[in-house]
Amino acid sequence: MNYTLHQLQLFLKMSQNQSITKTAEEMNLTQPAVSIQLKNFQDQFSIPLTEVVGRKLFVTDFGKEIAEAAEKIIDEVNAMNYKTLAYQGELFGKLKISVASTGKYVMPYFLADFFKLHKGVDLIIDVTNKTKVVRSMEKNEVDFALVSVLPKKLKVNQIELMKNQLYFVGGKHLKFDEKPISSDVFQELPLIYREEGSATRNEMEKFITKNNVPVHKKIELTSNEAVKQAVIAGLGCSIMPLIGIKNQLQNKELQIIPVEGLPISTTWRLIWLKTKKLSPAAVAYLEFLNVHKEQIIKDNFSWKQPYS
Repeated sequence: MNYTLHQLQLFLKMSQNQSITKTAEEMNLTQPAVSIQLKNFQDQFSIPLTEVVGRKLFVTDFGKEIAEAAEKIIDEVNAMNYKTLAYQGELFGKLKISVASTGKYVMPYFLADFFKLHKGVDLIIDVTNKTKVVRSMEKNEVDFALVSVLPKKLKVNQIELMKNQLYFVGGKHLKFDEKPISSDVFQELPLIYREEGSATRNEMEKFITKNNVPVHKKIELTSNEAVKQAVIAGLGCSIMPLIGIKNQLQNKELQIIPVEGLPISTTWRLIWLKTKKLSPAAVAYLEFLNVHKEQIIKDNFSWKQPYS
């Protein structure tokens, strides 16, 4: 046997993805390069690691055992690297953060300088909807979660990061005489929703219910980017977080339509379970945020002020 650590990493990632194409994307490699390395890895075993059924790739039972062994080996190598850094007096470890989908426009700015300071800390971010974010925290799968609405059933600690404002947004082609306009506009224009479980959708529905707003037509899309493109194309309007439409506002592809009762204002919060035993890396990150968050907001989000 003469396989490399790189081959083990590729095979483990491929077994998790069940896809060479996705593995290549995540590992920043070409698909042929991944295929060659996986073939070289397979050549060292007399039993197949994978099989193709109906043009779909599957990992065999033997392959799954090899993947489990590969994961253990990689974890041990990472542990050795972390111990080396510890002896050198450097911070090390992993931070796992689950981020509500709109939070992808926020969280990287609160992470960048920390990771420049602490090169021994690795980062894993999962960007998904609010329901899945809460579920991952409930299962203790992450250190932190970024949310705009606190989960009701979990006991969490929190640190407030910045305001999250949601406005009624339409394409550049729309013209309105009065400002602000009545919420009756919801009867005139199709309204584009995010999917069930999205915090943005929840806030939209609260606003509509509270103000007894009749909706003319409802369209549902499954990501902020999809909603954004649909609004630009003139498919309808939506209530959207300001943080996600900076470029489209500046390019005048979208416009904020002043509506009575809007914007909706919430707060982005980094939360963690009260029972969570935080790693040294996680503790250091909270200390970093307490010292630097105001400067991060000033440096990166001052563009929001004219709209607020």
